[in-house]
Amino acid sequence: MFNDMTGQPVPQVTFRTRANNDWLDISTNDIFADKTVVLFALPGAFTPTCSSTHVPRYNELAAVLKENGVDDIVCLSVNDCFVMQSWQADQHAENVRFIPDGNGEFSDKMGLLVDKAELGFGKRSWRYSMLVRNGVIEKMFIEPDLPGDPFEVSDADTMLSYLNPAAKEPEFVTLFSKPGCPHCARAKALLDEKGLPFEIIEQNDGITSRSLRAVTGQGTWPQVFIGGKHIGSADDLAAFLN
Repeated sequence: MFNDMTGQPVPQVTFRTRANNDWLDISTNDIFADKTVVLFALPGAFTPTCSSTHVPRYNELAAVLKENGVDDIVCLSVNDCFVMQSWQADQHAENVRFIPDGNGEFSDKMGLLVDKAELGFGKRSWRYSMLVRNGVIEKMFIEPDLPGDPFEVSDADTMLSYLNPAAKEPEFVTLFSKPGCPHCARAKALLDEKGLPFEIIEQNDGITSRSLRAVTGQGTWPQVFIGGKHIGSADDLAAFLN
């Protein structure tokens, strides 16, 4: 079984990071002092579960987590700062702070540094998440000690449920858009006016009018989805928002 440090202070270490092409040392206190922080740790940058689910969901739920008292969301991995910077950019995870535990010192002091030599990874962090208030660990969600890379309890939804079981998840907005389309620009402006963040699926070599029709049943741009529901065109969006 892994060590559960609930009720204890987080380990005191210094993280070697980069900012504006210069080295920047960040201490444990810089991250956790006088704040409520959710930290989730994972085996490695660019690895499948970490990239497809763990990071994206924390990034998606960041606003709701912060509405429920969280100041910062931190992703930690035993990787160097250059890898972590590249991974954050690749993930478009602007709502998550990426911290490199390059030497595994923090993970080791947490009792969660494991040997992944069979994968060629060397020493890595076990997957877990924790809620830290002013440097003291209030709650930990440690994945079960099973073979492979279990991912059952350290996810963002479990953390949000712990903070507030009645929390309402955001309704995600997706806009199928075409370059140079004035109606698409209007739809984007409508969403901006309402303060609704949205992702854009742009027409390109891989996304065609045929793709649009297959997904939406419509052949005109834009097409908007909110919370998984097909809203329709810019006119349909204006009517829905009003």
